[in-house]
Amino acid sequence: MTWLTIAGIVLFLLGLAASIALHELGHLVPAKLFGVRVTQYMVGFGPTMWSRRKGETEYGVKWIPMGGYIRMIGMLPPRAGDEPGRLRRTSTGPFQGLVDSARDLAQEEVRPGDEDRVFYRKKWWQKVIVMSGGPLMNLALAFVLFAILLMSVGLIELKPVVSPLTSTCVIPAAEKRTDCRPSDPLTPAKEAGMKVGDEIVAFNGTKITGWDDVSKRIRTHGAGTVQLGIVRDGRPMTLDVNLIAQDRPSPEDPKVIVKNAGFLGVQATQVYEQQSLGQVAGYMVDLTGRVAASMLDLPQKMVGVWQAAFSGEERDRQGPVGIIGAGRMGGEILSSSVLDGEEKFWGFLNLLAGFNLAIGVFNLIPLLPLDGGHIAGGLWEGLKRGYARVLRRPEPRHVDIAKVLPLTYVLAFVMIIMAGLLAYADLVNPIRLSG
Repeated sequence: MTWLTIAGIVLFLLGLAASIALHELGHLVPAKLFGVRVTQYMVGFGPTMWSRRKGETEYGVKWIPMGGYIRMIGMLPPRAGDEPGRLRRTSTGPFQGLVDSARDLAQEEVRPGDEDRVFYRKKWWQKVIVMSGGPLMNLALAFVLFAILLMSVGLIELKPVVSPLTSTCVIPAAEKRTDCRPSDPLTPAKEAGMKVGDEIVAFNGTKITGWDDVSKRIRTHGAGTVQLGIVRDGRPMTLDVNLIAQDRPSPEDPKVIVKNAGFLGVQATQVYEQQSLGQVAGYMVDLTGRVAASMLDLPQKMVGVWQAAFSGEERDRQGPVGIIGAGRMGGEILSSSVLDGEEKFWGFLNLLAGFNLAIGVFNLIPLLPLDGGHIAGGLWEGLKRGYARVLRRPEPRHVDIAKVLPLTYVLAFVMIIMAGLLAYADLVNPIRLSG
């Protein structure tokens, strides 16, 4: 491991720490605005590296950069009947004992005069805002980083223009090589006289809309003669091209081989197109939707991580990656001999933006101990109170999330196992950007 790789890992961890700090700031600011007493604001876990108390809050940094937290008093309501002068009910059941212990710990921090400063007594919409602040901060940070990247550099677009990287011969898909041999036949494009820089504008007389369009038409046509409308050096012309059929990897999933797909034998030209702010917003919405959909497949993808970790199978490049894996990617970017300084900067920015997006979406999953679980509790409380108001019924009690603590502990244990598995896989079989 070179010093550049180590520097890249450290640089990513610093960026991650800044993201965590902003996430917790997203919780801290509205909590203080709504009068909740916050006793701690910490970046990281484990032993404290540095801290300083300002007012009623201790601000600090811990040694393990795996997350962060703010400590708000009164996250859990007391048990019904715990008013002064009454005997406290006790339970001997293991799960109820856990719940009771958690309640007791939550009440220990409540001092006289803090009755209106506990979290559970805040209005439902205030709870939602406080708990949404962290994930929304990550999403906002991802948007800002993507905006800087896409508005300055742009998105890679595939243009239907013959690339200089285009091969002149037909190489079977099963043979993993790029060099042409004397025995290899010429590609249909080469046979028809296509040249580097030719822009494909029509397929059998139909105007094409882009590279994806012409690529799909070629694949689905199969073998046979077609007319390609091209523009060469500003002059339109038509070429008769005899497509051949070949077994080719599917564009959607390279592991799937499409039988007898039409083959022309050209590569598209990659260009960067700068995006407007509106296009960045559209890109962010689309990418967020895809990340959210991938969260639904997380259990299945973790099976793939397990197989890659213990059986040596290739890691899915679209699969989950942990902090260790992302850090290694940062090191790979900085130590790359292919990228120049500017490309390394943009690569780092893209990595950090994507990681913030994933953190934001993951934390919005409506399950405790994630922020989304608390958001769901606040929304449920608002729904119950609105329903009671419409029916003129007494105002219901605050939603008691302590009742789902046993499930929360189980999910927390599962998340720890998943994090450990990802860490191990990232060490023994990491996803490499260079392939």
